[in-house]
Amino acid sequence: MNGSKLRVLFVASEAYPLVKTGGLGDVSYALPNALRDLEVDIRLLLPGYPEVLKQLSLIEVHEDIRLYPLREPIRLLAGIMPGGVTPVYVVEYSRLYDRRGGPYQDEFGHDWSDNALRFGMLSKVAALFGTHNLSFKPQIIHCNDWQTGLVPAFLTFNSNPRALTLMSIHNIAYQGVFGPEVVGLFGLPPESFNMFGLEYHGQVSFLKAGLYYADWITTVSPTYAQNIQTPGYGYGLEGLLAQRQHQLTGILNGIDTDAWNPQTDSYLVSHFNSENLAGKARNTQLLRTKLGLSSQKQLPLMGLITRLTEQKGLDLLVPIIPEIIKKGAQLVILGSGDKNLEKHLQQLADSYAENMSVYFGYNEELAHQIEAGANIFLMPSKFEPCGLNQMYSMRYGTIPIVRRTGGLADTVIDATPENIENQTATGFVFEDEEPRELLYCIQRALRTFRDKTVWRMLQINGMNRDFSWRKSAQEYVSLYQKLLNH
Repeated sequence: MNGSKLRVLFVASEAYPLVKTGGLGDVSYALPNALRDLEVDIRLLLPGYPEVLKQLSLIEVHEDIRLYPLREPIRLLAGIMPGGVTPVYVVEYSRLYDRRGGPYQDEFGHDWSDNALRFGMLSKVAALFGTHNLSFKPQIIHCNDWQTGLVPAFLTFNSNPRALTLMSIHNIAYQGVFGPEVVGLFGLPPESFNMFGLEYHGQVSFLKAGLYYADWITTVSPTYAQNIQTPGYGYGLEGLLAQRQHQLTGILNGIDTDAWNPQTDSYLVSHFNSENLAGKARNTQLLRTKLGLSSQKQLPLMGLITRLTEQKGLDLLVPIIPEIIKKGAQLVILGSGDKNLEKHLQQLADSYAENMSVYFGYNEELAHQIEAGANIFLMPSKFEPCGLNQMYSMRYGTIPIVRRTGGLADTVIDATPENIENQTATGFVFEDEEPRELLYCIQRALRTFRDKTVWRMLQINGMNRDFSWRKSAQEYVSLYQKLLNH
């Protein structure tokens, strides 16, 4: 091993393509790959879910890791991530991880009752890497979300020389809160259970433990780093984060620019780029035909791909859908979530069959075709730590409409008269969580759509933005080096 390389262990509860429930899975695959391209010796640590063990070719590294309170030894396995170059370690302990269902919930959607033990042990193995040489001795352990939040706590209360810790927040709404018995279960000292530690309203919060004891904290966009220091977004942890603001950095997530590339996208019949947008119009026509939408008038086509929840601003959109269509737009929605919301959207789609289409569930092919075929993309989120679809949209010449929050504020430049004049605009931004505010923003976009010169400028600006993971990875390398030199 090259001794001059940064050595980082990236600990996560999921990683694409092995197991994925959300954006964390994408980050856990793409960021380590990008960091290895920058000569960082980064390795993944994952739980040994069945789908992980089945998809990887693994060798045994250690067969007899004994950790309290488990009665039987843990096996540590090693392999290489599929389609990449990142080494991965797997914690094999069948009683914790070998079960039907998802990584966090059973097949009926209920949280596993022993999640504290399952992810506490993942954290304990990660902490062992930080004090012992388990074939790899990292300088930094990069923890991700509540499932790895106990790593900094375990290392803080260890008397041996240890690795430094970095705690990344992907969504602060999920905190891993369990009963106070967790302290004794994992052999943490009683003094750790107070407000200046892992105690949270009489319970133990895994995420709070990570945020309190980590050497540094990151989150997935600069604006979200500011948002979570306020009561509206901090979910009870805003005070702690405000205290640690000088050890808190927002680094914008990247996107997979190979998978999301309008010049090579295998889901598209017609490819295009910023210099030749003719193929985009063809994709719009094909999408209309596929979804049974009217093609009699070339109306602006608006897309939305999302979880159907209040967080995503659906309560702002649904009341104004009739007015949107009345003002001469078409709408296609792909997603799933709240069943009452699905029912309401289906009724609207039935009422406006020529100009509105809904697809409940997820369809990767349709997602790519919406990004390529839509003229406008809607993301009226109440909060959005980073967001990816607004970046996909700009890459495909599809103009985003977003609320000014989190990563949406950091990636979309509002088409104000000034920004149109200086040719920096890439989309449309609104402020308040009000249906009328969203409608006004949509009206601005529809008026601008009629000005083909300005519209093309917005498209080209967005398509030429660099949202690659390399840019984000370079910021992480700088932060790792700062940590080691701190």
